[in-house]
Amino acid sequence: MMDNVLVVGVVSDEPFAIDVAHHLGQQADIADVLALKLFANSEYCPRFIRDEGDLDHIGVGLCGCTVIIVSTCCLNHTRNALAMKTCLLARAAKDNGAEHVILVQPDLFYSAQDRGPRPDHGKTLHPRSPEDYKKFDGQPWSAQLYAQLLKTSGVDGVITVHNHSVSVQRLFAEQFEGRFHNLSPADLFAHYLLIHGAGRPDSFSTNFIICAPDRGAAPFADEVRRAIERASAKLLLGPRPSLLLMDKVRSGERKVTIDASSASPTRLSDVAGKDVVVFDDMVRTGNTVANCCQLLKEAGATRVVFVVTHFYSSEEVKENLNHDAIDEIVTTNTLPTVLNRDMQGRLRRKMLVLKIEKWIADFIQRQFLGRTGLAGQQLYAIDVSSKNPRWMSIQNQQS
Repeated sequence: MMDNVLVVGVVSDEPFAIDVAHHLGQQADIADVLALKLFANSEYCPRFIRDEGDLDHIGVGLCGCTVIIVSTCCLNHTRNALAMKTCLLARAAKDNGAEHVILVQPDLFYSAQDRGPRPDHGKTLHPRSPEDYKKFDGQPWSAQLYAQLLKTSGVDGVITVHNHSVSVQRLFAEQFEGRFHNLSPADLFAHYLLIHGAGRPDSFSTNFIICAPDRGAAPFADEVRRAIERASAKLLLGPRPSLLLMDKVRSGERKVTIDASSASPTRLSDVAGKDVVVFDDMVRTGNTVANCCQLLKEAGATRVVFVVTHFYSSEEVKENLNHDAIDEIVTTNTLPTVLNRDMQGRLRRKMLVLKIEKWIADFIQRQFLGRTGLAGQQLYAIDVSSKNPRWMSIQNQQS
């Protein structure tokens, strides 16, 4: 155990957890410190492995220890099952003396169920309409229940990435008394764009526009733009991207119309001859993004890159994003299944994944362990299929 810090995963051979442990300097293999037992009746019972012959320290083997639980989505387990396993693992840590239990869940579960049917069920930026309350009529306020279950189970702090819900952010911050950390990947994306431009296979492009496909994505798109400006201020010819804001009007459950916002500082006509980078926090269907990118190409954009934090690799997403108007897709592995080439499907020809385990380990070191972190190092690795035309150049840069 390193400085009384132990990293574990909710399921066996969890690559994300293994990588976080590696970047934190943990020598012991996760499989050697935690047994994930499953009883014959299907009940889950995690057990921290101790010296079987030690009868003097029963139930106190983790005293003074900070246990970091890494919980991500995986193909063979539902979110419901993973949520319960996370709670049981946290309780196992606390029942055996752990001083602190920190949950790392890059894509925080139940965040889409961020409101309930009554006025005190969720704090939103804007007043809720009767129609909004009705959408949740008869349902539980699941995000709050999940936060309460984690707290009751022994979780002391939560680390997640780019959570989109103001309601979830507020309730988790209250539940964990400020020990809720919603990490923004804006600086990571800014660094990527400074190094790789707008993703051209053959050249570096500094002449690009940043686009938000709807109002919800606008704050993050502007955050990335400002991060690029800060980072490029030291460069003689660094990019100074402008910001294009789009509006969407939903005319059905899965039908939207996209157009430039009247409040946008950049006009749609300004994209002619430019590269455009479209930012969003998540993609679930891909309809909005595909429509937005098609509009940009019709307005004369030379190249359109879609950058998204959470990539849900559904058949619908893969179909909609396999669109001629989208030249490249950049995402992270908050949902690690995106690294699977089968899950990428035909999109592997234009997809790059920024692996963020090192970035999260750096935050843990600085925030919880009092260490200096990994300053000066690139905090992500790029995973790319050999089918992608940029594969060779990326391999050369990372070697």
